[in-house]
Parts: sequence; structure tokens; C-alpha cells
Amino acid sequence: MHEKRLANLLGAASLALSDLMLTQVREAGRVSASGAAALAVLAYTPGLSVTELGRRIGLSQPATARMVDSLETSGLVQRGQKEGRTVSVELTTAGRSTVREVRATRETQMSSLLTDFDSDDRATLERLLEVLLVRLYDDVGNSDLLCRLCDRSCCTDGAACPVGQAERDQRR
Repeated sequence: MHEKRLANLLGAASLALSDLMLTQVREAGRVSASGAAALAVLAYTPGLSVTELGRRIGLSQPATARMVDSLETSGLVQRGQKEGRTVSVELTTAGRSTVREVRATRETQMSSLLTDFDSDDRATLERLLEVLLVRLYDDVGNSDLLCRLCDRSCCTDGAACPVGQAERDQRR
């Protein structure tokens, strides 16, 4: 296989996967892709400040503040008490429910793409994705941003998350 063809196939597959996943996530959560990411991050790390939440999902502070306003209007998050210039953000009951819907939709969508793979193919793909994610971490340098829509519990059930491990290795 030619290197250019492999890179082209990877690019096409990456874009198609991203488009499919983000469309499903937006529809399931009835929020923007960044809103869904914010809800997923808050489910894993409640009480983040607006600024820190933005850093973890790749938005500026003003854009994050507008997004939090929208999520708050939709009843999915609530702001906590102001401490100095910092305001924490928490999920509401509706927000936690939306996160569950988004995660389930994402898992179903991605799993459905694997139905034609046998167990050996799945094991190979898992190994290759772990290597690819470590390489992507080297470029992105931010595990929170890279894993912003992840269900972190499934990546650490019986194994180490490759992105988290890459981050720990880099800190050494």
C-alpha cells in the first residue's frame, strides 16, 4: 500500500467518523458539539470554572461563557457561587441525563461501525488506535481536549487509557 493512499484513507475515515459522531451527539444532546463536550467534561470533573471548562474543550473564555449561558437557559447546567472572579459550573439533573444520552448515542454509533470486524480485527484496531492516540497526544498536548467527549470509565476498565498514560509519561 502506498503511504499517500494510506494517509488519504485515514483522512477520509477520520473526517467521516467525526461528522457522524458529532451529528449524532448534537442530536442526542440537543446542544452544540462544544456544549455536549462541556457536559461530558462536567460529568467527569464537576465544579470547574468557566475558564477551566473552556480550556478543556478548546474554547476561549468569552465563547465558553456564552455556551454556559445557553446550557444554563436550557436547564442543563447551573452556575455556583462566585468566589472572587471565579464561578463554578455544575450539571443539573437534566444535564446528567443528557450526558448519559450523548454517551449512549456515541457508543452505539461507533460500535455499529465495528459490526463487520471479527475479534482479531477489533483487537488489532484497538492496538493501532492506542498507538495513534499517543501520537495525537504528542501533537495536541492536552488529554482533556483530546478526550473531551470520552466516557473515561470505559477506557480505564481493566486497562490504562493510552492518552492518560501518554500524559503521565510526558510529565516524568
